[in-house]
Amino acid sequence: MSDFPNPGAPAAPAQTPAANATSGSQAEQVADVVRAVVREVPDKVSTDGLEQKFDERWAAEGTFAFDRSATRDQIFSIDTPPPTVSGSLHVGHVFSYTHTDVVARFQRMRGKEVFYPMGWDDNGLPTERRVQNYYGVRCDPSLPYDPGFTPPHQGTEGKKVKPADQVPISRRNFIELCEELTADDERQFEELWRLLGLSVDWSQTYQTIDATSRAASQRAFLRNLDRGEAYQAEAPGLWDVTFQTAVAQAELEAREYPGHYHRVAFHREGGEPVHIETTRPELVPSVVALIAHPDDERYQHLFGTTVTSPLFGVEVPVLAHHAAAMDKGAGIAMCCTFGDLTDVQWWRELQLPTRSVIGRDGRLARETPEWIAGGPGADLYAEGLAGKTSFSARTAVVDALRESGDLDGEPTPTQRMTNFYEKGDKPLEIVTSRQWYIRNGGREWNAAGTRRDLKAELLGRGKELDFHPDFMRVRYENWVNGLNGDWLISRQRFFGVAVPVWYGVDEHGDVDYDRLITPSEAELPVDPTSQAPAGYDESQRGVPGGFVGDNDVMDTWATSSLTPLIVSGWERDADLFDRVFPMDLRPQGQDIIRTWLFSSVVRSHLECGVLPWKHAAISGWILDPDRKKMSKSKGNVVTPMDLLEQHGSDAVRYWAAAARLGTDAAFEIGQMKIGRRLAIKVLNASKFALTFGVDPETGAGEIALDPAAVTVDLDRAMLAGLADVVDQATTALESYDHTRALELTESYFWAFCDDYLELVKDRAYGADGTVTADTLSARTALAIALDVMLRLLAPFIPFATEEVWSWWRSGSVHRAEWPTARPLRDAAAGVDPTGLTAAGHALAALRKLKSAAKVSMKTPILSGTVAVPAHLLPGVESAVVDLRGAGRVTGPLELVEATDGQGDPDVQGGIVVVEHELGEPPVKKPRG
Repeated sequence: MSDFPNPGAPAAPAQTPAANATSGSQAEQVADVVRAVVREVPDKVSTDGLEQKFDERWAAEGTFAFDRSATRDQIFSIDTPPPTVSGSLHVGHVFSYTHTDVVARFQRMRGKEVFYPMGWDDNGLPTERRVQNYYGVRCDPSLPYDPGFTPPHQGTEGKKVKPADQVPISRRNFIELCEELTADDERQFEELWRLLGLSVDWSQTYQTIDATSRAASQRAFLRNLDRGEAYQAEAPGLWDVTFQTAVAQAELEAREYPGHYHRVAFHREGGEPVHIETTRPELVPSVVALIAHPDDERYQHLFGTTVTSPLFGVEVPVLAHHAAAMDKGAGIAMCCTFGDLTDVQWWRELQLPTRSVIGRDGRLARETPEWIAGGPGADLYAEGLAGKTSFSARTAVVDALRESGDLDGEPTPTQRMTNFYEKGDKPLEIVTSRQWYIRNGGREWNAAGTRRDLKAELLGRGKELDFHPDFMRVRYENWVNGLNGDWLISRQRFFGVAVPVWYGVDEHGDVDYDRLITPSEAELPVDPTSQAPAGYDESQRGVPGGFVGDNDVMDTWATSSLTPLIVSGWERDADLFDRVFPMDLRPQGQDIIRTWLFSSVVRSHLECGVLPWKHAAISGWILDPDRKKMSKSKGNVVTPMDLLEQHGSDAVRYWAAAARLGTDAAFEIGQMKIGRRLAIKVLNASKFALTFGVDPETGAGEIALDPAAVTVDLDRAMLAGLADVVDQATTALESYDHTRALELTESYFWAFCDDYLELVKDRAYGADGTVTADTLSARTALAIALDVMLRLLAPFIPFATEEVWSWWRSGSVHRAEWPTARPLRDAAAGVDPTGLTAAGHALAALRKLKSAAKVSMKTPILSGTVAVPAHLLPGVESAVVDLRGAGRVTGPLELVEATDGQGDPDVQGGIVVVEHELGEPPVKKPRG
């Protein structure tokens, strides 16, 4: 069988269209010649409506259906990012998901069965916030379930419902509304993805909150727990007072925040006061030490002594620690429990006491702390600070310090960097609470009495993974090396995967957090807040000798980190798992290397002892016209539906594919217009190429794609150049450089249209309808080139290429074999591909003289002499017949070797017309 194209049917071996014999044709002399029947070429071509037309056809014919009978070596599996279902997709999604789809389509045409599922990330805080605003409700877990509840709103038309106006509802009612709204969002998302032309198998979808995902997430957690990789601890942690939840290191965002430095005096018995400078004077009630650098000569005499705090008279030690900054402020700082992460480090390493005053609500404790009670500041705390927000307490403390004389000078303004939750708008507090963690190499780990260097193991995994582009690897390594704690996975939310744990209650009614009650894997998924553990019933909840359920849910990344396991059928479909895992590709954005990519590596390493995939393709960001990253939080995003409808999906895909992986790209309507022009040109050029040999009355005909019929050197040179493009584009796509593949193919396509089509047009039509060998050579070369270029362009502009394919080929272009260079090279053996380039430059020179004379391109050239550089002369000479026809040369055309300095710098190749005589321009026919 010729490997000249071989279109196929979905999930089946490629098929060759049935051949219709043509007696006496040259094609009959070649065994297994591929024939294509031209069925219908429209009178007028258009890209309008192609998206719906082919989405319906692909769905009906199962074009992208995954054939799970394929073996692992025949499969290419993709761990597709599940977009967050909390509103609308934006153009950044279109950008990165197009990159993935180009890979999927290429691999499918290379003969792989592509496992390409789509998920929806509907588990998380964004969904909860959207439900609150959309329905005008908030969750109150203390309320009973109302089976007949009707929300007060069904969408608020862009208006945000104030928290005070939100109707409180039970947790179960709240979750039902979350599920209802996300289901509607998912339908809209799928509609947009289909419009974009993602070649997803839509029977392979999942949700990060569905029963399968919840069971997988809880199963992985319980196994982490059994192996000592998951643990709970009472410890200081970052807390968002707005969202009322703990925050992990990966969710932090450092931002500038306005504040003031306050120079505050701590007192020494019989000595000068020690002044510290702080931006958080409201934490003076929680100070546990003053800390300076051990090498700071200003404070070395104080190490080992004590001072008393202003206003409250609490005695605290002066200690040395290398993390103190000698050049910051006064060089000595108060350690409070807790003001920032440095306080946590000092508290842990210097074994300091805990004196927390700020609670989960962001307010100071309502009861006077025992270390302050009975002291000089007890009344100040009880009357001026208790229950106040940090901001109000700061004002009260500063007023009191000013009155007591312990404020040295007035506060001075400053901009300080502080930690925010990535979705929050208030600085994080550090509060002590009981939370769940999974080990990730951020803290030392002694497993079974032996130290396990998990950080080194995960760095090793990073070296095994093929990053595209490779420079993204350093972001992974920097993140792992910079970890300062294990992965905090528990969240104080409602719509999420429940931590699958209950705790025993002792005979006194106290919760015993060390007595864990866990479900069997067969029971999963479970909700400890509404289900009793095995051996108990609901009457024993919260009573002595009974149980309580863990109220927390797991971080959304704790489930999303398992997507390669979830989609592969881990522990529920062993046959599928063996065929697709470890997966081939994880495509994702650069900003979630530290979260999704790293956490997925952690879970797969701990559970399976392998990387979850072989390759990671990292997309860049979309930038607005001001070169700023587009994001929902900045309000500068563009929603894609209007773009797709206005410019067409092929055009928008072209813009996306024109950007390399890992490179930020500007949002450019101009690029989309170029893409639309390319798609339309594909339709028009294809229509032209397919008209030869077709009955003008019926529109039907047959084309034999027989390389042996290509006998003219110009035609063979064109195929030789196309062979180079096939090799180079294939290499680029194999290296995940889709942009290079597009550049090469598009550039050749335009040269093909501008030069080759114009040069061979007259020969392809044939004189007086006579089909000579030279005519057949042009027609066959046109068809072969069209066939190859459609397949090269198919991953990028799938709708226009599928439309053309349907005119003359069976099956789908997206199930056709990816082209190879060998048959092209065989057809062009011994011919220099630059012959077409030379002829194209010569044609440009003839066109230029007509442009300079301001006459029609149809104006005849009665005679001419063309100077051609020596290295291009053979190529122009071999194409002189076609050059005469395309240039409308009716008289003698002499080709001479160009002398030094004779070339035209405005014409590529330096070819110039040195003498010419123009005829009369054709008479314009009157309109009508």
